Amino acid sequence: MAEVFHRTIFLEGPAGRLEALLWTSPIPDPLFAALVCHPHPLFGGTMHNKVVYQAAKALHRRGIPVLRFNFRGAGLSEGQHDNGHGEQDDVRAALDYLAREFPGKPILLAGFSFGACVGLHVGCEDARATRLIGLGIPVDNAAVDMSYLRVCVKPKLIIQGSNDTFGTRASVEALFATLPEPKRLVIIEGVDHFFSRKLGEVGAAIDTWLDTTLPG
Repeated sequence: MAEVFHRTIFLEGPAGRLEALLWTSPIPDPLFAALVCHPHPLFGGTMHNKVVYQAAKALHRRGIPVLRFNFRGAGLSEGQHDNGHGEQDDVRAALDYLAREFPGKPILLAGFSFGACVGLHVGCEDARATRLIGLGIPVDNAAVDMSYLRVCVKPKLIIQGSNDTFGTRASVEALFATLPEPKRLVIIEGVDHFFSRKLGEVGAAIDTWLDTTLPG
């Protein structure tokens, strides 16, 4: 694993400052930068969530600098929860920071649960995000609409637990069948929404996908 250099920072967000953590890399010219978005803040989700951490670790092992941040109203981030609407602007603020910090570098955008709904929506539209990872996408939540993925032609990795009650296997497979290539779906058997006891398999799935999607 690349040596971790922690940098705690505050981003300028549309609703106030956003608490963030950047893992930099000793590689002087990384191919990519990465952004990982956390689950629902009203249910305890923060950038320190175990699934978010595992995804960040898998990316950073490849020498990719990784940014995590707390959505508005979570942790030390200012503002109030906005049901995923204003949070899309929070994601754009994080992309702005990475674009300034690593000019010209494409960005890999990942998100878990609520972070996948919000993050991938922005990532599909924003040219700076060139690869997408959705973890535990909650497609069975009536308030969630991820149909935007059906017109997203960027490389996409979806990782889902076989026993996820927020996005059942059947629902995720049905959505996945409608998505354009390039795409990959990994179902981790015997786990719930939080990939309990099999977080290592999440990291392994990301690592395998990176082998096929990253240059070199």
